[in-house]
Amino acid sequence: MNLDELISGFRKVATASVADAVDQVSGRTGFLPQEFKPRINERKIVGPAVTILEGPTSEFLPPEHALDAIDEADAGSVMVISTNGTGDVALWGGLMTAGAVANNLEAAVLDGAVRDLVEIKRDFGFPVYSKSVSPGTTLGRIKTMASNVEVSVGGIIVNPGDIVVGDIDGIVIVPKDDAEKVLELAQEIDEREAEQAKLILESGSLREGLAKYGRI
Repeated sequence: MNLDELISGFRKVATASVADAVDQVSGRTGFLPQEFKPRINERKIVGPAVTILEGPTSEFLPPEHALDAIDEADAGSVMVISTNGTGDVALWGGLMTAGAVANNLEAAVLDGAVRDLVEIKRDFGFPVYSKSVSPGTTLGRIKTMASNVEVSVGGIIVNPGDIVVGDIDGIVIVPKDDAEKVLELAQEIDEREAEQAKLILESGSLREGLAKYGRI
């Protein structure tokens, strides 16, 4: 299954089913903590991760790795920016959004804050998931250190090319090596849940549905 087929498939399955499938296939948690919320809209996002690692600094440096990655990433990519938990200033704003939209990127997921929400909502509607919102700049506080390396976001490991799936339920990171198996299982989970819900409605019994399908 190629990347386009994977992305199309993940758009059609429930994010919760993807989270359950990652648990079973990868043997690890794939969903980010609840503080990672959609700040602009609740549109479903799916795309391969382009990762940025940031860390503390006292120098006034532009986020060079992030800026380069925005221009160089393939269309449909999701920018995933990690600070390894250091700092909660705005890692993303209006100008970076303009660059992302110009290059047809899918979304941004931030291990920190976003700013310029009014501008991003009004002019772009670009999906941004972040831990928080802050007007504070990274300049003099945070610098970009590397791109397309393994990072940790909310305690979840993200590698370049991992599939990022998200909506109002939250964000799930699907390890790229497991993506096809995760999608197949998520599709099966969706099908079983639809059958289970139908049985519950027809029988008038939640217990009967649980007894037959063993899922809640």
